[in-house]
Amino acid sequence: MADILQFLYGSMAGRILLKGLTAPALSRVCGNFLDSERSAFLIDPFVRKNHIKLEDFDTDHMRSFNDCFSRKIKEGRRPIDREPGHLIAPCDGLLSVSRIRENTILHVKNSSYSLEDLLASRRLAAHYKDGLCLVYRLCVNHYHRYAYVDSGRKSRNVFIPGRLHTVRPIALEKVPVFARNCREYCLLKTDYFGTLVQMEVGAMLVGRIVNYDQEAQVERGQEKGMFQYGGSTIIVLLQKDKARLLPEFADTEASGREIPVRLGQQVGRVL
Repeated sequence: MADILQFLYGSMAGRILLKGLTAPALSRVCGNFLDSERSAFLIDPFVRKNHIKLEDFDTDHMRSFNDCFSRKIKEGRRPIDREPGHLIAPCDGLLSVSRIRENTILHVKNSSYSLEDLLASRRLAAHYKDGLCLVYRLCVNHYHRYAYVDSGRKSRNVFIPGRLHTVRPIALEKVPVFARNCREYCLLKTDYFGTLVQMEVGAMLVGRIVNYDQEAQVERGQEKGMFQYGGSTIIVLLQKDKARLLPEFADTEASGREIPVRLGQQVGRVL
C-alpha cells in the first residue's frame, strides 16, 4: 500500500491517475458495490486482517461489506462518561491536538491548514481563533460510528463538497487533505463548552458521511452518524478558554503524537 500511495502522490503519472480515482463519482460507484450483497465475500478477509472481534457487534443484519464496516456495537461496549463538564471523544480513533492561531490550524499531520478553507467561511473561522482543534483519525479497523461530544442544540448540517483523498501520511505531505476532502459539519451550542464545531471528513473511497439529525436537541454520547468504507477523520473545534484537555492529550500539540482513544472516553473538562 505504501508503494502505491508513493506512486499516486509522488509522480506525475500517479497524480494524473489520482485525479480520476479521487473523483466523487468513482466513490459513489464503489459505495454502491459495497452496499450490495455482492460485496459480502470481502467481509471475512477484512475481519481477519484487522483482528475485529465480531462478538462485540450486532451482526444480525450483516449482508454486505458496508454492513460490516459500519457495524453497530453492542450495548455497554462503549460506556459514555456522563460526568457534567467532561468533554468526551466522539469516536474510536487516534487523537492529536492543535492550537488555532491567526485562522490557521497548526500541526495537523505535520502540515498547516487554513481554518477558513476547512470551514469554507472566513466569518465562522474567526470565532475559533486561539481555540483548540481536536483531530480524531479513524483507521479501517476502528469503529466507524460516532457520537455528540456534549449535550446541546445542534444546527443544520453543512456539507462542503470536495475531492476524496486518503488520510495516510504520504498524502498529507502532498496536498492539504482536510481542505480538499468532502466534509460535513454542524454547530453545537453545548451545555458546557460554548458553541463548538463537530466535523466529519471523508477520505478516498468513502462513499458517504451519514449524519442522522438536522436541527435538533441532542445528548452527549447520542449517536450522531456513521462513515461508510474508508479511513476517515472527525474534527472538533473549541472556542478560546472553553475547555482544558487532560494532560496526556494536551501534550500532543508539542509532540505531534497521536493517542488512541475510544468513543465516550473523557479527553478534557470545562475550563
